[in-house]
Amino acid sequence: MTHEFKYKLDFYYQQSLIYLVTLIIYTGIVGTFIEDSLTVVFHDPILYIIVFFVLQSFTLLLLNKIRDRKLIISDSTITFQSRFKKLSIALKDVEWIHIGKERGVQTAGRFQVVIIKLKGRRRTFRIRIGRYEREKELIKEMYTVAAYIPKREKRKFPFRRQRRQDRE
Repeated sequence: MTHEFKYKLDFYYQQSLIYLVTLIIYTGIVGTFIEDSLTVVFHDPILYIIVFFVLQSFTLLLLNKIRDRKLIISDSTITFQSRFKKLSIALKDVEWIHIGKERGVQTAGRFQVVIIKLKGRRRTFRIRIGRYEREKELIKEMYTVAAYIPKREKRKFPFRRQRRQDRE
């Protein structure tokens, strides 16, 4: 049975709307009313900067909409899919899996990231839970997958006293 989770675009929509509203409010404040019509000053550098941000945010929204990223979890694979690429990870190739918080990120929630380490690959795959729709269902599926895969071993940090003794 496969479960498909789409990439959230909420942030891009909000960003685009905020910049657009800022542009409208700024042109309303800076523009002057002459004979019942709004005249906008086009020589204002701040207006150019706001227009640049509006165009950039709508471009990013459009590009992410075109990419159409998805995470597909099946009984034997985890697939990262976009319109242009598809990367499948066989669960038999997974060395360990970790579900938990990410140290450098200060977001709410107990489960923020799923880290997957493959056999024979140095780098890990990170699935940030908050970036996909239906977060609770995604966590549930990840726990189902993690039940069949070994957990990551706790890191062992030697104490400083032991290090000093080793040097002598």
